[in-house]
Amino acid sequence: MKIQSVGVVGAGTMGNGIAQVCALAGLNVTMVDINDAALERGMAQIHKSLDRLVKKETLSIQAKDLALKQIKTSISYNDLKGLQLVIEAATENQAIKEKILKQIDALVSTETIIATNTSSLSITKLAALDSHPERFIGMHFFNPPPMMALVEVIRGLQTSDATHAAIIEMAKHIGKEPITVKNSPGFVVNRILLPMINEAFFVLHEGLASPEDIDAGMKLGCNQPIGPLALADLIGLDTCLAVMEVYFENFSDSKYRPCPLLREMVDAGYLGRKTGRGVFQYETH
Repeated sequence: MKIQSVGVVGAGTMGNGIAQVCALAGLNVTMVDINDAALERGMAQIHKSLDRLVKKETLSIQAKDLALKQIKTSISYNDLKGLQLVIEAATENQAIKEKILKQIDALVSTETIIATNTSSLSITKLAALDSHPERFIGMHFFNPPPMMALVEVIRGLQTSDATHAAIIEMAKHIGKEPITVKNSPGFVVNRILLPMINEAFFVLHEGLASPEDIDAGMKLGCNQPIGPLALADLIGLDTCLAVMEVYFENFSDSKYRPCPLLREMVDAGYLGRKTGRGVFQYETH
């Protein structure tokens, strides 16, 4: 099945980014969120992102206008009916995702593939809630979706070969490089990345070096384009903590214990770029 129509549930950073990527590839996109304000914010971000591409001369004005015409917004899940693929892109919270996925399952046809954009939650467990679990799959886009080439395609125990093949083809069609991953907390990239970020917080917590020197060390010594603490601010400290808690709970291994400093900063509301303060300070507009 060649996917031509996509629903995206969630107009936040990940949702609007996924919608933009799909629209630029010529797919018909329906972006759904709980209210018009959320959808307006999502569309404003898409406009801003596309304008940057036009300014860089990597996208023509005509291509921008065409992409915007490909996106329909709605506050009704009923508008997901008849679509070939629906991607749930809500916040990384098991209960919220379960609620949304149950609503999607009740509305769409049996031929519709349902995907979840998650960085840590079990695809097998979420698929078990679906009336047709063989059509359920994980698509882990990376932040920001328009810029990051990778998509982790995660098969649950129930995912069919046909569903997997369709999603691999679709990911390539929208210009992404998919890798196939087995279902396990954190999958591949975040299984490696988040414990490294957590360890950077332990190094900071123990006073071994300043935040600037920790990040400089990893950039200059390991050739990373961004330091782990600045990356944590970009991801969101609350998201980093949530993922580490999932690892700790699922693996029952102390090496995944969240750093107390990370937890305390989240408690303080120092969540990174989105709040203007994390490990580092940021200007807010």
